[in-house]
Parts: sequence; C-alpha cells; structure tokens
Amino acid sequence: MTAPLMPRATAVWLVENTTLTFRQISEFCEIHELEIQAIADGDVAGNIMGLSPVDNSQLTLEEIRRCEADPSANLVPNEMERNVKARNAKAKKILSPSQRSDKPAAIAWVIKNCADLSDAQICKLIGTTKPTIEAIRSGTHRDMANIRPKNPVTIGLCTEKDLDQALTVAQARLEKAAQPKKAKAPKKEKTAKAKTEKKTKAKTEKKAKAEKKAKKSA
Repeated sequence: MTAPLMPRATAVWLVENTTLTFRQISEFCEIHELEIQAIADGDVAGNIMGLSPVDNSQLTLEEIRRCEADPSANLVPNEMERNVKARNAKAKKILSPSQRSDKPAAIAWVIKNCADLSDAQICKLIGTTKPTIEAIRSGTHRDMANIRPKNPVTIGLCTEKDLDQALTVAQARLEKAAQPKKAKAPKKEKTAKAKTEKKTKAKTEKKAKAEKKAKKSA
C-alpha cells in the first residue's frame, strides 16, 4: 500500500483522534510501530500538527470505525485513492498526494535496480526532472535521509509494461554502443608526383598524335 501524504502528521492525527492500534496506524502510514508508540507517548513528533486523512479523502470515517472494531483489520484507502493509480496508468497526469511524495523513492529504486536506464528514460517513466535524479544519485537530495527505494510499478507511477519497454530500449542502446565500428577504407590520395606523371604522359601522347598527323599530311 502507498503511504499517505505527510505520513507522520497523519499518524499524529490517527493517534490523537482514533482508537486504532499502533500496528494498524503503522501499516497505513508505513512508519515503524515503535515510532507510532513514541508519538503516542509524546517522545517524538511533538511539534507536528495532525493531518486528517479523512479531510484529504484518503480514508473514510466508516473505514476507521471498521478497523477500530476489529484490531486485526487493516485500513484500506478509499475508492478515489485506489482508482487514481488506474487512471494514472492511462493518463500520466493524475497523481494522488502519496504518489507525488513517493517519486523520490521510485527514482532511488530505478537507479539501484535499473542502472541501464538513461536519465531521459527515468524522467519519462516516473514524471520527474534530471536535476532531481542527479540529486538522488549523488545523495544531495534535501530529503535523502528519509528516502526508501520503492518499485514505481507497485506504487502506480508506471506499469510493468512501461518498465519492461524502457529496459528493452536501454539494452538495445548499450548493445549497439558495444559493437565495434567498421573501419572505413582509406581514400587513395593522389600525390603530386602521380599528378605530374599523368600530365607528362598526356602531353607525350598529344605530341605523338600531332607528329603522326604531320607525317600523313607530308
């Protein structure tokens, strides 16, 4: 499942406003259960204002109530949050808040697992920019400490087919670059000596023809 927008702020809200278990909140926000417990104890995130996943349409109150009644159940994002992945596969313009926040994680995964892809291919596949890719590759991204690689297919930023096609194109490009280039045959250079000899031969032949013609006339 894809983590919600601002997962820690969402976790703070769920801790303060629901009776969900630490495990349920941990699974939904993709934050370690011990950190959820620390939030509840006030040891961390004390200065973070809670963000309601209901207000931003990632969860419904009914879903929260269902999981409060059943501690073994897992929170399921609402229909809009799930369907946005399918819509994004057809028109790569609509992204959920969690998908936008997961782009750096997807880039990190591609850099690690698909090293053959060019920056241009990664830009097209995930919908990012070359400076962002370079920042993550060099470790200078502003949120580098919190980036955890995620498969872009599983979080809905691209399809398996898109990724396979990109890898096929990259492999073909590398194979073509590895092929030895055919050496061009050197052009025959006409030396000054050869040119002089040719001119001399032409003059001799012309002179001989003239002499032969003069003898016939005599």
